[in-house]
Amino acid sequence: MNGDWLIRGRDGRLCAYAYTPDGDAVVCRTERTPGGTWSDARTVGGDQRLHTVLALAQGPGGYTHLVSWRPTAPGESGLVHSTHFQSHLAALDWVPIGHPNKKGDRTGPPAVAVDAQGRAHVFVRNRGGGVNMRAQQEKGGWGPWRDLKGRRIRGELAAVAQESGLITLYAASDDCVFRWRQHAPGAVPVEDDKPLRVVVRPDSLRALATSPEHTTLFYTDEDGALWAWRGDEAPVRLVDAAGPGAVAAIRCSLDGVDCTLLAQRADRGRVAFAAYPTELESAGAWWTESGPALPPDARIALAEDATGRVVAATYVPGNPSQMHLTRRKEEPGLALEAWRGVL
Repeated sequence: MNGDWLIRGRDGRLCAYAYTPDGDAVVCRTERTPGGTWSDARTVGGDQRLHTVLALAQGPGGYTHLVSWRPTAPGESGLVHSTHFQSHLAALDWVPIGHPNKKGDRTGPPAVAVDAQGRAHVFVRNRGGGVNMRAQQEKGGWGPWRDLKGRRIRGELAAVAQESGLITLYAASDDCVFRWRQHAPGAVPVEDDKPLRVVVRPDSLRALATSPEHTTLFYTDEDGALWAWRGDEAPVRLVDAAGPGAVAAIRCSLDGVDCTLLAQRADRGRVAFAAYPTELESAGAWWTESGPALPPDARIALAEDATGRVVAATYVPGNPSQMHLTRRKEEPGLALEAWRGVL
């Protein structure tokens, strides 16, 4: 699962995306009213069989874009895309968007970001270890596959739209992190001249738009430290990672301060939270654990509800009915309500 799987729709209702127990379809559950009870799980994108991989991103109009791989022939797969315009209604059927090498099996987990014009940009590792991109065109349809280069790419990519709507992509190799930036709407992202020389844990990249000028990449190094990097400055060590994998991250207002909130499954199984003033890593951050212990494959997501309150949610892959969530209490600080199952 690459991206935020808990998303607030245009009407203020939260929507959560997950896999079916057999892993060959995507389902969603939606609040019936903001802050109210939740719907049963509904299949997203029609009845096509999928592989167990999903990338998600929300565009400026509140629409959710989803990308997955589907089997096309024995030993071969292709990428598919769907758009969910309103969370309580059905999503569009999955539409094939091809393969970065024209044909073959899966080459890596995709990533997706949506620009200011609402166009999805899909990124995926190619067979040669670089990155390819395909983007929606302004007048409909999809543009050609673009080879962005890169080398020895491994693990999940991290794609994000800046506040301006321009797209930034991050990818890790065995000894560095690459960054590509879009310099004009609709342009092909360009790789930075110099990658960041660092060894990162696979699948630990998470990118967040943190100001009009910057996106911040969070990653965990081989020693287990969590770092924040904005590309034009040296990375800043935040804290030891609470556990493996990428953090969930969101910008939110805490007591009137623009803060970045991180969440991660801690090594002991509980959800750990850390917050600090956005782009002020020097203020320090520390983890506070919450809720019951979760299995190692549990997923964590952060969002804001219709009233602007932070919401955290967890679920175990293959069991989307067992989703739990908590909300920030209406009091100073980051006090959370008791975790509860979603009914």
